[in-house]
Amino acid sequence: MIISVASGKGGTGKTTVAVSLALSISEEEVQFLDCDVEEPNAGIFLKPQIKEILPVSIPIPRINQEKCNFCGRCAEVCAYHALAMLPKKVLVFPHLCHGCGGCSLLCPRGAITEVGREIGTMEIGRSGDIEFIQGRLNVGEAMPTPLIRAVKERARKSMNSTTLTIVDAPPGTSCPVIEAVKGSDFCILVTEPTPFGLNDLALAVEVLKKLEIPFGVVINRSGMGNDKVDFYCQENHIPILLRIPFDREIAVLYSQGIPIVQRKKEYMERFRGMMNRIQESLLI
Repeated sequence: MIISVASGKGGTGKTTVAVSLALSISEEEVQFLDCDVEEPNAGIFLKPQIKEILPVSIPIPRINQEKCNFCGRCAEVCAYHALAMLPKKVLVFPHLCHGCGGCSLLCPRGAITEVGREIGTMEIGRSGDIEFIQGRLNVGEAMPTPLIRAVKERARKSMNSTTLTIVDAPPGTSCPVIEAVKGSDFCILVTEPTPFGLNDLALAVEVLKKLEIPFGVVINRSGMGNDKVDFYCQENHIPILLRIPFDREIAVLYSQGIPIVQRKKEYMERFRGMMNRIQESLLI
């Protein structure tokens, strides 16, 4: 089973929920994937022992100027404008290239080959019984999606029918989020009872409906703000799986890199209860 944890906006407590869930059910075979590759921080709480660091690259075109007849076909087919034609020269803009391979496939002269360009690294290790995999995008890179895809592909190699995979997705509703949650059996949306929280929750809900992924909501910092998130969930028949109160002690634990389930043991049962509810909903 794959459970992704997402949010329409940053700072809602998404990683707090993902880490707490993993630690609460760690007696099972658990994988934890930190797919928030632009700023992975689950490791601060899980403190994994990293055993392997692998570079992740995407293919970019290399032009053989001797074979090229400068027809401009490669620039025409590139939707991302990573190639540009000049008289007797083809310019390549590596940071715009998405590695789709269309230019090399359609070049009539076979003048384009592909070479790897490193965009980040994948770190693999363990936190107790939890298998831990995270991506770390190189500073200045604009495309986290291929790195997220690589993290998920690596996880599939060690996944079996009894593995529970928890995906800590990036915030927002753009391409990286879609890549992270794609293929999930269930998605937990973490929000907060504020106008921004509600607005971005509604956007995330629409994304998951399009992807046809079942989902439920966790309200973090419950007790602050207003009740509009509750009303929205009621009107749209969205289950509220858990409430985490607006609690100074939880904030202090977070600032020290301590998961709440390690100090406030009652939350371990709450997260287990949430997991049981998710599993029951998928059986209906």
